Amino acid sequence: MSVDERWQKLGQVAELLNLDGVEFREYQFNIINAILKHGSTLVVLPTGLGKTLIGMAVISNEISQGRRALLLAPTRPLSEQHYSTVINTMKLPEDNIALLLGSVGKKQRKEQEQSARLIIATPQTIANDLKSGNFSLEDFGVAVFDECHRAVGKYAYTYIANELAVRNSLIVGLTASPGSKKEKINQLVGTLNIKHIEARISTDADVVSYVMPKYVHIVSVPQSPAIKQISGLLKPVGEESLASLNKMGLMNAKNFDRIPRGVLIALGNSLKKINAPGFRFGAFFSYIKLLNVSHAYDLLQTEGIYPFSAYLDSLAAREKKSRAVENLLANKNIKEATALAKEALKKGEEHEKVGNAISILKRYEGKSAIVFAQFRSTVKMLVDVFRTNGIDAMAFVGKKEGVTQEKQKKVIEDFRNRKFSVLVASSIGEEGLDIPSVDLVLFYEPIPNEIRNIQRKGRTARFRAGDVYILVAQGTKDEIYLHVSAAREKKMLYLINEINRDLARQAAQREGQTRL
Repeated sequence: MSVDERWQKLGQVAELLNLDGVEFREYQFNIINAILKHGSTLVVLPTGLGKTLIGMAVISNEISQGRRALLLAPTRPLSEQHYSTVINTMKLPEDNIALLLGSVGKKQRKEQEQSARLIIATPQTIANDLKSGNFSLEDFGVAVFDECHRAVGKYAYTYIANELAVRNSLIVGLTASPGSKKEKINQLVGTLNIKHIEARISTDADVVSYVMPKYVHIVSVPQSPAIKQISGLLKPVGEESLASLNKMGLMNAKNFDRIPRGVLIALGNSLKKINAPGFRFGAFFSYIKLLNVSHAYDLLQTEGIYPFSAYLDSLAAREKKSRAVENLLANKNIKEATALAKEALKKGEEHEKVGNAISILKRYEGKSAIVFAQFRSTVKMLVDVFRTNGIDAMAFVGKKEGVTQEKQKKVIEDFRNRKFSVLVASSIGEEGLDIPSVDLVLFYEPIPNEIRNIQRKGRTARFRAGDVYILVAQGTKDEIYLHVSAAREKKMLYLINEINRDLARQAAQREGQTRL
């Protein structure tokens, strides 16, 4: 196959790239040139539109000028995926490319770190070697940070970026979403020493012709009589604890079932700072009860009877329980709710979302699908129910659930080879893994996080049209989260443009000062 002559306009940038048969895409070409013009750049591009090629083009430019390059990815599987892509795409001898992971011995890493022209690694590996003095970034001209929205706080990306900034190295940050809070985006821009932002959405003029259609369907799901009955028992327990905290002046809320979980977590952190022991104990007693009943209530209403029952069972199984948890479990309403839930499960009753999910998947029989769910108990429930209904499904969960990376890779490999058709995944399936594109993505529940929302949707419509279904339980936090995520996506785009204008003004001021 021949190289599209339009790629040749990149000059030496394309020298080390094998572009035979690679489709010329105007937005990639434009973004590469923008990085070379402006310097360190944040690239915001929808999932599946070729961010990696952009990174490799900039790497090629630096290596062709005698400098070394670093390509970082947050997980081992994603680093391995990048290594495979680089081996097939870049015209470099294999011994010039090093894949450095924590599993590689320190001595072997040191040898490769000293000789390789391009290093592909997880950030923790590089950060550890920098701190120990076994590695230096002295002659590195560029570093590409994949999933760069992680470069905040104490994450290893932050440490590496600081070391690169001292050397004025070029940094390219790649992400599908940097977030919707101006403070976070500015923090990201500051950490990565960003001078310019290149952002695209699916409707932009130079992108739209390369985007496969993606159809989003919102399915409103009513509450079953059993869930309504059990919810009615939980509500007075939650309201009692909330009233106690309101009376103590620690909260000012009317409906316990509308309190965002983030607000409850923040309250718990503030209670730790209370000095008066008696007051602090009383506050924590009511807080722990409210936190647990609120979570149980949300699980019941948005996830199902099994996740609710499993959660209460896990509280009861704790060897050491706080007095608040013991008090909660001894509550007559909680006892009755637990009994009703177990009786409902014996009868085969579940959340109406389950039936909707089965119906949707049956319509896509023979095609590939990913079902995303928030909690491992929900993942387990869905896999069991799907299999019972003739749907070939497998669970995909993280290391916290005792699943090794080797097992994860085996599941993904089997999914890619169509040994089963439905992957039921927790948040581990949202980023950092080489999961193939699917025909259908099903959200078992909406999520308020715009980064995760974009990444979930990006698992479909990469190479062909795809569908996204979002199940929304009526009258629950699902409805709130659905609107929150949509609003945050819109806000993200507005903030990116605003911050990019600020960067352009700062660049103009620096240029003016230089001329003076």
